Amino acid sequence: MSAPQDILALIEKRYGDLSPSARAIANYIQQHPIAIISLSLAELASATHTSKATVSRFFRQLGFTSHAQAKETLLALRQAGVPMDTRQPDSDHLQQDNKNLSQTFAALDEDALVRITQQLATASRITLIGFRNAYPAALHFRQQLKQIRSTVRLLPQPGQTLAEDLCDIADDEVIVLLGFRRRSRLFGRIVKALEHRNTVLITDPTGQHYRSQVAELLVCHLDQDAPFDSYAAPMSLIAMLCNRVYRQLGDTARQRTSIISEMYDELQELERK
Repeated sequence: MSAPQDILALIEKRYGDLSPSARAIANYIQQHPIAIISLSLAELASATHTSKATVSRFFRQLGFTSHAQAKETLLALRQAGVPMDTRQPDSDHLQQDNKNLSQTFAALDEDALVRITQQLATASRITLIGFRNAYPAALHFRQQLKQIRSTVRLLPQPGQTLAEDLCDIADDEVIVLLGFRRRSRLFGRIVKALEHRNTVLITDPTGQHYRSQVAELLVCHLDQDAPFDSYAAPMSLIAMLCNRVYRQLGDTARQRTSIISEMYDELQELERK
């Protein structure tokens, strides 16, 4: 096949051309998509009351060279971030999140964390940039940092373009760029535009090819065999960075949080229970 495709969509498209035995396989896979990954060729044949030859022919009719290629295609799509259920019977969400957190934090370089913390605490301004699934993480990052220091902004603003904001990046400003798999096409152009700036990139392993174009790189693991990625690791990393900045700022951070708390009370913005 020239490019990975949704196998269920292929089955639906070609269902009318399938033989009765091939339709039995199609019906089973439509009900149990995970079977393509979890079952062997022989097990698929047994589950559908067909033969190994029929199952092999079925996958060739869909455009794959073999059952193995169909399996690899599904796994590649999930690895690229396409929502797809590749869950195994003994799959454990919490166990996978713990693994992601362990892999993420084990690979962090303490010297890099010290540099980034210093920059976040002292830069004239912090610019946070995130698109798609990275935007909520960038928004949360801003909310936390605004508790302890001023001049923190989030881009892009709703409905706005970026050029007018990126053109005035100061020499002592730090840019935190967040981008996870299935990134916007604009992402690479933004990295290039900021190549000689003080840019910290928070990404997943697929974003590591930008390493030479940024000042600092922090890699977070998102893997799940459920349809959607987990962002426990990026959110935990953000919490750690903000706590480090709080401690770096010391009394300045405590004074600002106190002033903000007083204003919350004055405006009656928060519940008090």
